[in-house]
Amino acid sequence: MKIEQIYTGCLAQGAYYIESDGEAAIIDPLREISPYLKRAEQDEAEIKYIFETHFHADFVSGHLTLSEKTGAPIVYGPLANPSFEALIATDGQVFEIGKIKITVLHTPGHTMESTTYLLQDESGKDHAIFSGDTLFLGDVGRPDLAQKAADMTQEQLAGMLFDSLRSKIMPLADDVIVYPAHGAGSACGKNMMKETVDTLGNQKKMNYALRADMKREEFITEVTDGLLPPPQYFPLNVKMNKEGYESIDQVLDRGLTALDPEAFETLAEETGAVVLDVRHQNDYVKGHVPRSIFIGLDGGFAPWVGTLIADVEQPILLIAPEGRESETITRLSRVGFDKTLGYLQGGFTAWKESQKEFDSIDQMTADELKADLDNQVVFDVRKPGEFEAEHLPNAENTPLDFLNDHMAQIGQAGPLVIHCAGGYRSVIAASILKSRGIHQITDLIGGFKAIKEAGMEVIQFQCTSKS
Repeated sequence: MKIEQIYTGCLAQGAYYIESDGEAAIIDPLREISPYLKRAEQDEAEIKYIFETHFHADFVSGHLTLSEKTGAPIVYGPLANPSFEALIATDGQVFEIGKIKITVLHTPGHTMESTTYLLQDESGKDHAIFSGDTLFLGDVGRPDLAQKAADMTQEQLAGMLFDSLRSKIMPLADDVIVYPAHGAGSACGKNMMKETVDTLGNQKKMNYALRADMKREEFITEVTDGLLPPPQYFPLNVKMNKEGYESIDQVLDRGLTALDPEAFETLAEETGAVVLDVRHQNDYVKGHVPRSIFIGLDGGFAPWVGTLIADVEQPILLIAPEGRESETITRLSRVGFDKTLGYLQGGFTAWKESQKEFDSIDQMTADELKADLDNQVVFDVRKPGEFEAEHLPNAENTPLDFLNDHMAQIGQAGPLVIHCAGGYRSVIAASILKSRGIHQITDLIGGFKAIKEAGMEVIQFQCTSKS
């Protein structure tokens, strides 16, 4: 028996390859399916089943393409209603893969069709669960995403999740291995651990949601407390996973259209495409195509695209590091952005050499900010939790996630300094503001890390207790 976790850091997502005696199963595959085909080929194994734990919101699954390529059926748990042919399993149904078995455990709560798959080894012993978004390490799936589809409140869904955990998962043995669909950094939960594999016994000790003495109402309160609004692209990804999507081969063929600067500029004007610059932030600030948006490949690329561009039907034109165009298009497709129309051949260097106008972003050091802090308007674009833990006394918090909702407020603030934790998110924010005509912006080099290193006064969260 072989179990391999195929983890994608950008999405904090875990897909799984399981093989036994020449037969294989894939759980929650990503859009690009070549890694699974190659693994099966290496093992001389046939992919027998494709298991989906639920209709994913944060990425587009590769289930349809993988099924077309292999002939393997797509398996969902009870209550799933996809628009394509699939095997809708019953609770407790058993599937055989070589000498092992996988049992369907219907665990609604995150979504109504959410299912955990229990793997029994060759001896029949419970070995592992593939828990999808039902159980994470340190957390559980958020119960607010499926409210409309289920015609239920998040509190009602949280109650179902409580019941699912305690009737289907917590009775399992402590040595059962937990393989979740996501890890720290995913927007599908709040308090996930950085580890991606654990035992159920340790989770019973570490995970707040699995406390043995926890009451139902207490669980509902804790699970629903502090949930930030989900990214706008989540429902669009659910729709694609449920109804189908274009082949990634077609997406790549269209996106890999090389355009010279003149054709690039003309197509941008004719289509209203977003010009997306995915180079490193240090390169972008020095020079970029006017009104282009920066979201660098070497950060949380795909989730930030989905959060900030929002409409998966938005046409996109790319400015990418040479040789990384295909990677960029693939990573965009993971979150449903399939409308890449082409890329700037020769990159930004070609744009400059064509004598076309370009823009840049002013920057300052933390020492410069420290010397003139009283005269600066500072916008901190970190998440609320980061800001609450530590921040500059005069800073205003406008999280990058919700920047589009505060354009009027920011536009009236006058010249401002933007910072994040290290410099990635602040350049994204600056690029969006400049694309909207707000140009009196200075980016703080090194972000909050540089602020601390410069010895600037910060306000820290104080935890007080009453005696």
